[in-house]
Amino acid sequence: MSKINNQDILSRFQNASRKYSDASSFMHAAIAQKAGLSGTDHKYLGLILPYESITAGEISKLTGLSTGAVTGLIDRLEKMKLLERHFTKEDRRKVIIVPNVENSMKLLKPFFDELQQKTMALLAAFSEEQIKTIESYFIKATAIMEETKDNLNKK
Repeated sequence: MSKINNQDILSRFQNASRKYSDASSFMHAAIAQKAGLSGTDHKYLGLILPYESITAGEISKLTGLSTGAVTGLIDRLEKMKLLERHFTKEDRRKVIIVPNVENSMKLLKPFFDELQQKTMALLAAFSEEQIKTIESYFIKATAIMEETKDNLNKK
């Protein structure tokens, strides 16, 4: 039996990971185009949707976008009725962004229904233990990528 080559494992893994990342990017770009969004607006909307409300400054920190770019993003998404601006009573200059989850889901859900069905069928082929391993990988890999991004942004 031959000894497993670590470089070969790394190369195979990097190749599969790159193909997954590329396929995900291209799929999301296609969904965004069909939904009438730019690819980046689609991704940023996905980052905003989990929040009940969020400020423009928080969106800037979350995305790394300048405040001007965040204003443009908010303008475009508000025009499509995917979020709303609310002004605080204490300080009318402070704007709270409230995602319109209902409109966003109406727009995006049809594009994700088939993907979710196929993903569930794929997951059914794995044991609970395998799914936990895959989930653990994604969580830890995400942390590594976020750390790398943060380190690059410091320089």
